[in-house]
Amino acid sequence: MENAETAETETKPYKLLLSCPSGLSPSQVSVVFDELYDRVPHPDINLERSISEIWDQRVQKNPSLYNGTKFRYGHHMWHGESGANQESHACLHLGLTDYRTFVGTNLNPLWEKFLVSSEDDAIRCQHSSSPLGNGAIVETSDKNILVLQRSHNVGEFPGHFVFPGGHPEPQEIGIVSHDHKDLTDFKLLNKKASQEMFDSIVREVVEEIGVPSDSLYEQVFIGISRRELNVRPAAFFFMKCSLSSKEIQQLYSTAQDSFESTQLYTVPMIELENMASKMPGCHEGGFALYKLMVEAGKNV
Repeated sequence: MENAETAETETKPYKLLLSCPSGLSPSQVSVVFDELYDRVPHPDINLERSISEIWDQRVQKNPSLYNGTKFRYGHHMWHGESGANQESHACLHLGLTDYRTFVGTNLNPLWEKFLVSSEDDAIRCQHSSSPLGNGAIVETSDKNILVLQRSHNVGEFPGHFVFPGGHPEPQEIGIVSHDHKDLTDFKLLNKKASQEMFDSIVREVVEEIGVPSDSLYEQVFIGISRRELNVRPAAFFFMKCSLSSKEIQQLYSTAQDSFESTQLYTVPMIELENMASKMPGCHEGGFALYKLMVEAGKNV
């Protein structure tokens, strides 16, 4: 397990920000939620103005767009194993952002202008919305991995292969803003936020694939990847499903969010290798994290 900020070359479409090859259980992942990790406004006033201009244009074309609140990835702290009785631990530093700011910064045609020239990832992306997405590497009982093909109606990467996923949701644990009246017990709030990291990825798999939640088990956090194109971060998880590929395919047709995808594939590792190159960078990074986990398992 390691910080992986220097492990990737510039030629790859992703950067691994954190790699946890042996997988972290919920007790090994914590969250510090604080406005310290919110986005810093850009000093260029015209660039800042473009955020609302782009959002207004998008809403005119699609009035059903919803400006939902999201967790913003700020940084993380990594504590490796330093003694016989000490577990590895990852602490995610999260702020608050929203879909409007994501559209106006990360998805802005001028997104690169929001970046700061720095080796420190937190500083480099301080002016970007950087909502933390999530993705799941789900292994079936017959040892295949689930991959979706995105529909052509989605906002990002239509038609691409992806792992099931979405976002952890602040509203699920009662967060709507930093000055919300319920945010008095910060310790409890941070605990809820870390639990939401795991709850949300199970929720996404259930909604997008159609499997029951009790068929998913052994969920572990395997790291964070950020795609180089518009610096989009995503946390990745590995989990097992007690159902076979055939059983899962039958359930997929009735999945709640099946409209987000056109097809479900259940593939062995060798096929997954080929599909990964046709994924958005953050998901290709998710596959890289999974490969590191598989390799670590072989070396145990």
